[in-house]
Formats: sequence, structure tokens, C-alpha cells
Amino acid sequence: MTTVSERPRTRGASGFVQGQPQVNLLPPEVRAARGLKTLKRLLVMALVLVVLLCAASWVFARNDKSNAADGLTKAQDKTTQLKAEEKKYAEVPQVLGLLDSTTKARALGMSTEVLWSPYYQAIAAVLPTGVSFDSLQVTEASPTTAAPAASSPLQAASVGQIQFTARSKTLPDTAAWIDALDAIPGLGDAWLTTAAVQGDTPADSFYNIAVTVQVRQSAFAHRFDKSSTGGKG
Repeated sequence: MTTVSERPRTRGASGFVQGQPQVNLLPPEVRAARGLKTLKRLLVMALVLVVLLCAASWVFARNDKSNAADGLTKAQDKTTQLKAEEKKYAEVPQVLGLLDSTTKARALGMSTEVLWSPYYQAIAAVLPTGVSFDSLQVTEASPTTAAPAASSPLQAASVGQIQFTARSKTLPDTAAWIDALDAIPGLGDAWLTTAAVQGDTPADSFYNIAVTVQVRQSAFAHRFDKSSTGGKG
């Protein structure tokens, strides 16, 4: 029986068993060929990845372009529709302009309007007992004409004037009558111009009394004036 002696293995400083050293006996050309093959595979994979990315970008850009084209078409259709609607109402601005001009003209034309009926009733209400109207005349300003001049230097400027004559068997209390006329809102500076006796006989004689009353600016109705609340002052 033959005994084979084995060379004892020694441990290195690191504690690992040291084996036989390995040597790569392949020629350098073979190693280079293998490395080139690996590099080619990596390049092919990178190229495929680039192609896929380009394809995805192209698809995304095409879809985005299609969406933009659809949006543009819808916007153009909406614009066409709005223009068609605009033609239907092309005359509206002209009508509104005419309406505004008419409103302004009416406001100017009626700027000196006075609602006379309430004033006639107020003057009649303060007539002294036994006094009746014979005549009544109104002179007023307009947008194109000035107000009449005051009949007395003691009367202030006004926008109109009421002149009336009345008759009475006896001479009334003119001071109280004047005060009552001045107290009517919108009127003022009442003035008794004459008080003359008329009649052929004592039985049919009477006092003929002439009175003027100034119309104040506060008497304007302002019914068509937007800047005013309207009504008498």
C-alpha cells in the first residue's frame, strides 16, 4: 500500500486558507472579443431604449397636436357662432344711443315743468272769505326762454310768475292774505299790485284786486331729471 503524503495547508495572516494561485490562460484576443461582445449588447439595448423614447415622444406630440387642433377648431366654431349672434343685435347699440339721446332731450325739455294744478288749488284754498277769482295767468321760464322780470324791485328773481285778479265786496286783510300766499311751498314774494273799486252803483260795486306771486325754482317737478328726487320744494 502506497502512502501519499499531502502538503500541509497553511493559513495566511488573514486566517483564510491559501489555495493554489489561479492564472487566466486565455489569450488577450479572446478576452477582448468577449468584452466587445458585451459592449455591443449594451449599445444595442441603449439604442433600443432611445428608439422607444423617441417613439413615445412622437406619439405624445402627435396626440398633443391633435388635441390642440381640436381645441382650435372648437374655438373657431365658437367665434363664428358669436359673430352670427352679434349680427342679430347689431342695431342694439344704435337703438340704445337713440334712447339715451331721447331721454336727455326729454329731461332738458321738461326741466322747467311745474305741476300747476296743486298750486291753483293751494292759492284758491287761501283766498279770504268772500273773495273769488276773476282771472289767472301764468308766465314761466322754459329751457330756451328766461323767466319774466319781477313786477316789484322788492321781489327776488324767480322762474315764473302767477298773476291773478279777484273781486270782493269788502277789502280783505291783505297782509294776512300775502302771508298765506308766501307760505305755499314753491311760491313766494306775493305782491298786491292794485285794489280798486269798480261798479256803476254802490249796490253792484266791488273791490278789484290784482296780485302777483313769484314761482321759486323748488316748484320744478323734476319728473324726468335723474339727478333729482322730484316733487315740489
